[in-house]
Amino acid sequence: MEQEKEQILSDISQINMKEQLLVPNPNNYEGYMKIKSFTPARLGLWRCGPRYKTQSVLRFRADHAAAQDSVFSSVNPELIKEMQFIAIQTLCQSKDEYLTRPDLGRRFSKENEEKIKQQITGHPKIQLVVGDGLSSAAIEANIKEIIPSIKQGLNYYDLDCEKHIFVKYCRVGVMDQVGEITDADVVCMLIGERPGLATAQSMSAYIAYRPTMGMPEMRRTVVSNIHAQGIPPVEAGAYISELLYKMLHYKKSGLDLKAVENENDN
Repeated sequence: MEQEKEQILSDISQINMKEQLLVPNPNNYEGYMKIKSFTPARLGLWRCGPRYKTQSVLRFRADHAAAQDSVFSSVNPELIKEMQFIAIQTLCQSKDEYLTRPDLGRRFSKENEEKIKQQITGHPKIQLVVGDGLSSAAIEANIKEIIPSIKQGLNYYDLDCEKHIFVKYCRVGVMDQVGEITDADVVCMLIGERPGLATAQSMSAYIAYRPTMGMPEMRRTVVSNIHAQGIPPVEAGAYISELLYKMLHYKKSGLDLKAVENENDN
């Protein structure tokens, strides 16, 4: 048993690549590490002949596997229950259909429309929507921290968002239908983004004032790169709450909100 324990390998995906330099005897170690600190890109690898070293290949395969798992797995139902989300599903019936029919991920069935209408009443000022998107891992990694941060920030402005919707097989555009069904002033969608080899846990917030189906994308405000190595979820939540307040105040979002902010700055 002792010998078996010694043979267990550590998780290679837990190594911080920004702090890892595999080039032997670099001429400028400090300069190399400074460059690496600015990006999650795979800088500072080494080779054996024309090939990458074994450690680099294994890390690539591990990160690629994590990205695939994030796309094809589902958010843990226990998390949805724990967060007391209102669970809804788009017209997609499977993960394969979700990946091949993006249009179905932007619409609800009549039954789910009615479910939202029954659960969300009273013309909410802010409606928060959580969608699995292309990364279930992003939701599981960030949602417990970002929602309390958003609510805390909103309390500063005497605002709140009470009931939260969780959408399975979700595309960004479904927030427009949520806006029409709930008649919310502002809809904020937190959704898992397409995973890459740097991280499979990146989430974004798409926010719009009075969203409507078929509206131009310029009406959305986006906060992206929300994850531990990007914008930490607590910090992102504070920023999002400020954006929500501004949208309610100016009754605008997207490029229209940016134009108003620029006018005020000048």
